[in-house]
Amino acid sequence: MGSTSEIKKGLTIEFNNDIYSIVEFLHVKPGKGSAFVRTKLKSVTTGRVLENTFPSGAKIDIVRVERRQYQYLYREADSFIMMDTENYDQIPIDAAKVANPQFMKENDIVEILFNTDKEDQVLLVEPPATVIMEVTYTEPGIKGDTATNTLKPAIVEGGAEVRVPLFISIGDKVKINTEDGTYMERAKG
Repeated sequence: MGSTSEIKKGLTIEFNNDIYSIVEFLHVKPGKGSAFVRTKLKSVTTGRVLENTFPSGAKIDIVRVERRQYQYLYREADSFIMMDTENYDQIPIDAAKVANPQFMKENDIVEILFNTDKEDQVLLVEPPATVIMEVTYTEPGIKGDTATNTLKPAIVEGGAEVRVPLFISIGDKVKINTEDGTYMERAKG
Protein backbone atom coordinates (compact mmCIF):
# COMPACT_ATOMS: atom_id res chain seq x y z
CA MET A 1 0.00 0.00 0.00
CA GLY A 2 1.32 3.42 -0.90
CA SER A 3 0.10 6.95 -1.44
CA THR A 4 -0.08 9.38 -4.34
CA SER A 5 3.23 10.95 -3.25
CA GLU A 6 4.94 7.79 -4.60
CA ILE A 7 3.44 8.10 -8.08
CA LYS A 8 6.06 8.21 -10.82
CA LYS A 9 6.25 7.25 -14.48
CA GLY A 10 6.39 3.46 -14.91
CA LEU A 11 4.95 2.65 -11.46
CA THR A 12 2.49 -0.27 -11.57
CA ILE A 13 -0.66 -0.11 -9.46
CA GLU A 14 -3.84 -2.10 -8.95
CA PHE A 15 -6.89 0.01 -9.77
CA ASN A 16 -10.49 -0.97 -10.59
CA ASN A 17 -9.67 -4.72 -10.43
CA ASP A 18 -6.95 -4.43 -13.09
CA ILE A 19 -3.23 -3.67 -13.12
CA TYR A 20 -2.15 -0.37 -14.65
CA SER A 21 1.18 1.24 -15.44
CA ILE A 22 1.45 5.01 -15.01
CA VAL A 23 2.27 6.59 -18.36
CA GLU A 24 2.01 10.27 -17.36
CA PHE A 25 1.30 12.12 -14.15
CA LEU A 26 1.02 15.70 -12.96
CA HIS A 27 0.81 16.99 -9.39
CA VAL A 28 -1.65 19.89 -9.41
CA LYS A 29 -2.04 22.37 -6.56
CA PRO A 30 -4.74 24.83 -7.53
CA GLY A 31 -4.96 28.20 -5.81
CA LYS A 32 -8.30 27.22 -4.36
CA GLY A 33 -9.20 23.74 -3.14
CA SER A 34 -7.07 20.75 -2.34
CA ALA A 35 -4.18 19.33 -4.38
CA PHE A 36 -4.61 16.31 -6.66
CA VAL A 37 -2.63 14.08 -9.01
CA ARG A 38 -3.81 13.79 -12.62
CA THR A 39 -2.64 10.52 -14.22
CA LYS A 40 -2.78 8.65 -17.50
CA LEU A 41 -2.89 4.91 -16.84
CA LYS A 42 -2.30 2.06 -19.30
CA SER A 43 -3.75 -1.36 -18.51
CA VAL A 44 -1.00 -3.97 -18.42
CA THR A 45 -3.44 -6.73 -19.38
CA THR A 46 -5.56 -5.08 -22.10
CA GLY A 47 -3.48 -2.09 -23.24
CA ARG A 48 -6.42 0.26 -22.71
CA VAL A 49 -5.46 3.80 -21.66
CA LEU A 50 -7.54 5.84 -19.24
CA GLU A 51 -7.17 9.09 -17.37
CA ASN A 52 -7.84 9.32 -13.65
CA THR A 53 -7.48 11.95 -10.97
CA PHE A 54 -6.42 10.93 -7.46
CA PRO A 55 -6.84 13.27 -4.48
CA SER A 56 -3.48 14.20 -2.96
CA GLY A 57 -2.52 11.72 -0.23
CA ALA A 58 -4.95 9.01 -1.41
CA LYS A 59 -3.94 5.40 -0.84
CA ILE A 60 -2.95 3.33 -3.90
CA ASP A 61 -2.12 -0.37 -4.23
CA ILE A 62 1.40 -0.68 -5.66
CA VAL A 63 2.10 -3.93 -7.54
CA ARG A 64 5.61 -5.27 -7.89
CA VAL A 65 6.16 -6.16 -11.53
CA GLU A 66 9.31 -7.75 -12.91
CA ARG A 67 10.29 -7.79 -16.58
CA ARG A 68 12.25 -10.79 -17.80
CA GLN A 69 13.69 -11.67 -21.20
CA TYR A 70 12.39 -14.88 -22.77
CA GLN A 71 12.80 -16.42 -26.20
CA TYR A 72 9.66 -17.21 -28.20
CA LEU A 73 10.00 -20.80 -29.45
CA TYR A 74 6.72 -21.79 -31.11
CA ARG A 75 2.92 -21.68 -30.93
CA GLU A 76 0.96 -24.70 -29.76
CA ALA A 77 -2.88 -24.48 -30.00
CA ASP A 78 -3.89 -21.57 -27.71
CA SER A 79 -0.48 -21.22 -26.07
CA PHE A 80 2.87 -19.69 -26.88
CA ILE A 81 5.89 -21.65 -25.67
CA MET A 82 8.58 -19.37 -24.21
CA MET A 83 12.05 -20.26 -22.97
CA ASP A 84 13.94 -18.57 -20.16
CA THR A 85 17.25 -17.48 -21.69
CA GLU A 86 19.14 -17.99 -18.42
CA ASN A 87 18.11 -21.49 -17.28
CA TYR A 88 16.40 -22.80 -20.46
CA ASP A 89 13.10 -23.59 -18.69
CA GLN A 90 10.15 -23.63 -21.07
CA ILE A 91 6.76 -22.26 -20.06
CA PRO A 92 3.44 -22.17 -21.96
CA ILE A 93 1.64 -18.82 -21.94
CA ASP A 94 -2.02 -18.32 -22.81
CA ALA A 95 -2.44 -16.55 -26.17
CA ALA A 96 -4.72 -13.94 -24.57
CA LYS A 97 -1.74 -12.60 -22.57
CA VAL A 98 0.39 -11.97 -25.66
CA ALA A 99 0.35 -8.42 -27.06
CA ASN A 100 0.44 -8.23 -30.88
CA PRO A 101 1.40 -11.87 -31.55
CA GLN A 102 1.22 -11.28 -35.32
CA PHE A 103 4.54 -9.41 -35.04
CA MET A 104 6.41 -12.21 -33.24
CA LYS A 105 8.71 -14.58 -35.11
CA GLU A 106 10.16 -17.79 -33.73
CA ASN A 107 13.38 -17.21 -31.77
CA ASP A 108 12.55 -13.53 -31.09
CA ILE A 109 13.48 -12.23 -27.64
CA VAL A 110 10.35 -10.92 -25.89
CA GLU A 111 9.71 -9.34 -22.49
CA ILE A 112 7.35 -11.02 -20.06
CA LEU A 113 5.83 -9.03 -17.20
CA PHE A 114 5.44 -11.05 -14.01
CA ASN A 115 3.42 -10.03 -10.95
CA THR A 116 5.94 -10.93 -8.22
CA ASP A 117 3.32 -10.37 -5.50
CA LYS A 118 1.30 -13.34 -6.82
CA GLU A 119 3.88 -16.10 -7.29
CA ASP A 120 5.18 -14.85 -10.64
CA GLN A 121 1.78 -14.65 -12.33
CA VAL A 122 2.24 -13.79 -16.03
CA LEU A 123 0.58 -10.46 -16.80
CA LEU A 124 1.65 -9.74 -20.37
CA VAL A 125 4.08 -10.75 -23.10
CA GLU A 126 5.46 -7.84 -25.15
CA PRO A 127 7.18 -8.34 -28.51
CA PRO A 128 10.26 -6.22 -29.30
CA ALA A 129 9.47 -2.53 -29.93
CA THR A 130 10.36 -2.93 -33.61
CA VAL A 131 10.67 -5.96 -35.86
CA ILE A 132 11.96 -6.55 -39.36
CA MET A 133 9.63 -8.70 -41.44
CA GLU A 134 9.49 -9.75 -45.07
CA VAL A 135 6.56 -8.69 -47.24
CA THR A 136 4.81 -11.84 -48.53
CA TYR A 137 2.08 -10.11 -50.56
CA THR A 138 1.35 -6.64 -51.85
CA GLU A 139 0.21 -5.08 -55.09
CA PRO A 140 3.15 -4.30 -57.38
CA GLY A 141 4.65 -0.84 -57.22
CA ILE A 142 5.25 1.35 -60.22
CA LYS A 143 8.60 2.97 -60.95
CA GLY A 144 8.64 6.54 -59.68
CA ASP A 145 6.08 5.96 -56.90
CA THR A 146 8.31 7.55 -54.28
CA ALA A 147 7.09 11.12 -54.66
CA THR A 148 3.89 10.87 -52.59
CA ASN A 149 3.11 9.66 -49.09
CA THR A 150 0.42 7.27 -50.32
CA LEU A 151 0.27 3.90 -48.57
CA LYS A 152 -0.98 0.50 -49.74
CA PRO A 153 -1.79 -2.68 -47.80
CA ALA A 154 0.85 -5.41 -47.53
CA ILE A 155 0.87 -8.79 -45.79
CA VAL A 156 4.05 -9.60 -43.85
CA GLU A 157 5.41 -13.04 -42.91
CA GLY A 158 3.52 -13.20 -39.59
CA GLY A 159 0.22 -12.74 -41.43
CA ALA A 160 -0.32 -9.16 -40.25
CA GLU A 161 -1.47 -6.45 -42.62
CA VAL A 162 0.66 -3.31 -42.63
CA ARG A 163 0.24 -0.14 -44.69
CA VAL A 164 3.45 0.49 -46.65
CA PRO A 165 4.61 3.04 -49.26
CA LEU A 166 3.89 2.33 -52.92
CA PHE A 167 7.52 1.45 -53.76
CA ILE A 168 7.59 -1.61 -51.43
CA SER A 169 7.26 -4.93 -53.27
CA ILE A 170 7.07 -8.64 -52.43
CA GLY A 171 10.30 -9.89 -50.84
CA ASP A 172 11.29 -6.51 -49.38
CA LYS A 173 12.06 -6.41 -45.66
CA VAL A 174 10.35 -3.66 -43.69
CA LYS A 175 10.81 -2.33 -40.15
CA ILE A 176 7.52 -2.26 -38.22
CA ASN A 177 6.56 -0.55 -34.95
CA THR A 178 4.89 -3.40 -33.00
CA GLU A 179 2.94 -1.13 -30.66
CA ASP A 180 0.68 0.30 -33.36
CA GLY A 181 1.58 -1.86 -36.37
CA THR A 182 2.88 0.97 -38.51
CA TYR A 183 5.57 0.90 -41.19
CA MET A 184 8.76 2.70 -40.18
CA GLU A 185 11.26 2.14 -43.02
CA ARG A 186 12.60 -0.32 -45.53
CA ALA A 187 15.20 -2.53 -43.86
CA LYS A 188 18.68 -2.78 -45.30
CA GLY A 189 19.95 -6.14 -46.44
